[in-house]
Amino acid sequence: MGQEQARTYPPRPEWLPAAHVPSLSQYERLYQRSVEDPHAFWGDIAKQFYWKTPHTGPFLNYNFDVTKGKVFIEWMKGATTNICYNVLDRNINEKKLGDKIAFYWEGNEPGDSMKITYSELLHKVCQFANVLRSQGVKKEDRVSIYMPMILELVVAMLACARIGALHTVVFAGFSADSLCERIIDGGCCLLITADAFYRGDKLISLKQIADEALQKCKDKGCPLKKCIVVKHLGREEIAVAGTCSKSPPLKRVCQDVQIPWTPGRDMWWHELMSGASTDCEPEWCDSEDKLFILYTSGSTGKPKGVLHTVGGYMLYAATSFKYVFDYQPEDVYWCTADIGWITGHSYITYGPLANGATSVIFEGVPTYPDVGRMWSIVDKYKVTKFYTAPTAIRLLMKYGEEPVRKHSRKSLKVLGSVGEPINPEAWLWYYRVVGEERCPIVDTFWQTETGGHMLTPLPGATPLKPGSATFPFFGVVPAILNESGEELEGEAEGYLVFKQPWPGIMRTLYGNHSHFEATYFKKFPGYYVTGDGCRRDRDGYYWITGRMDDMLNISGHLLSTSEVESALLEHPAVSESAVVSHPHSLKGECLYCFVTLRVGYEFTKSLEDELKKQVRDKIGPIATPDYIQYAPGLPKTRSGREASPQVLVQGHPKSGGSNLRAKSVLQVCTLPTRAEEMLTLLPSPGCYRQDYQTDLKEDCQE
Repeated sequence: MGQEQARTYPPRPEWLPAAHVPSLSQYERLYQRSVEDPHAFWGDIAKQFYWKTPHTGPFLNYNFDVTKGKVFIEWMKGATTNICYNVLDRNINEKKLGDKIAFYWEGNEPGDSMKITYSELLHKVCQFANVLRSQGVKKEDRVSIYMPMILELVVAMLACARIGALHTVVFAGFSADSLCERIIDGGCCLLITADAFYRGDKLISLKQIADEALQKCKDKGCPLKKCIVVKHLGREEIAVAGTCSKSPPLKRVCQDVQIPWTPGRDMWWHELMSGASTDCEPEWCDSEDKLFILYTSGSTGKPKGVLHTVGGYMLYAATSFKYVFDYQPEDVYWCTADIGWITGHSYITYGPLANGATSVIFEGVPTYPDVGRMWSIVDKYKVTKFYTAPTAIRLLMKYGEEPVRKHSRKSLKVLGSVGEPINPEAWLWYYRVVGEERCPIVDTFWQTETGGHMLTPLPGATPLKPGSATFPFFGVVPAILNESGEELEGEAEGYLVFKQPWPGIMRTLYGNHSHFEATYFKKFPGYYVTGDGCRRDRDGYYWITGRMDDMLNISGHLLSTSEVESALLEHPAVSESAVVSHPHSLKGECLYCFVTLRVGYEFTKSLEDELKKQVRDKIGPIATPDYIQYAPGLPKTRSGREASPQVLVQGHPKSGGSNLRAKSVLQVCTLPTRAEEMLTLLPSPGCYRQDYQTDLKEDCQE
């Protein structure tokens, strides 16, 4: 590590007077209280929210040890509340924020913008909640949302929460197959989507993809009878009661977009909203009632429906947003993530709104119409707190400093990083060029399953180290374990686990509690297992080293190797497949796929393109492989399974050792495993050499 990367960057003095946590010693006091007396710590925070009735049982009740019975987590069970009421009605009625801007919406095209106040947002949410009720949606029903980054997406989520229905948001970049799978797994009763949208200069015919998904649902015996469609690209001057600004310019109108329509099933959003009341009594929910399902890739290839509940998630999203971004009432906050991911749930929708914040929602991409787009948006809205992914930072680094420096960015106060560990080089560029060495960087580690930040600096308290997620957030007790499950003290590297629950932790995997226990609690009973490797340095700072299981982190999004392998195997030419990680300068990791072909097929550029399209169509564009390589045979375990997961990424194990035996082992462009006989660095994509043979050790131990 270079001298610059090894430096510690203390909080700047001008930060300290107004910061919520102005010193490391105060952080340590608050942290100790949060882990030693969670009832008192989180109980005080809970008093800032509205509860219809108090909790009736223990404030916290849980079991993390599968050997002692069923794993469960309960926070404030018996207390009743409504998260939509807390993020809207409470802010309007108690804090008098009705006229405050809740969101600035920035469209794909510059100049395409809207804004909405808290009062206007509440009116729209109540209208759409009444629409949902009129369509028969009731408490605990599941509603699928497949939408671009538009204000109606937030409205739909909050309307579901208001009536006690579960929303399950599917990223608008996912394929029809992925949408279908999630609709069926969640048992959804209704789909909300949009006609189409642009991402940069690319048209996405969303309704067409949604229709393909609905046809697949029907073919599998799970027809969905109701679909509500936002007229987004095609909206002209649609006058809806309570609208907050003129409709976006006609620049967005695309007359060539054909919208497939099924009478009796499909309904226009604006037509349903036109007659809906702006009054809607919330459904009062138990703190442990289900709030939403969000699917994340599973190591078995089948996406996992992560389930979050009302009360604990609300407390954790709100509290982590307040402290990690040091939120102040005058802030304008911008998280560039898509709401289809957990970052958008916790840190675009629920966390900021719970604090009465003003946020930016952006429909477009960082490089359209030019590579300075993000910084022009920062200047336009005077953004103070900015949260993005290392992939975006590395992408913009490629274009140099000039596109950044030609914009002012004087409003910026805090920079954030999310989705994957940020490499020190990108951290330093972000700090020096974007933040001009005056903005602390909050490098946050967390997961879909955790609901909110787990390891993170606090802007006014934490001395920063480039690339380190630093210290645990309030209520979080990390440990590092070795392969035997022993806790390692001091400087150490191993499995990152958490020893006790925090309010935002997932409660189960929807419809599959046994898989929940097996995935997160079985390997090390008594601990929540993250699946990530971690190093703790001599100063106690935590450094995330990468996945320890069969998952890949592509541009901050987890993908299952099994899911990609399954997609490849559906092609008639492929008899075997193996997917591993390969370093990528922008995305961090990319997909490197090996395929063995059936007799009669030849590996050609045309077949390679077909296979890439196969994966893209089955999962979505984010899963498109960068490399596909032909391999006449794949190494096997003794049981006959492909040994593909046993690879290392940047020197860190992706999973435990296996008993591996093979001859004529393929040579792949990754680093060798700890049993260095297994794989070796070799060729460029698309070629294969069979002149390397080796015997693996009988036991390829960790």
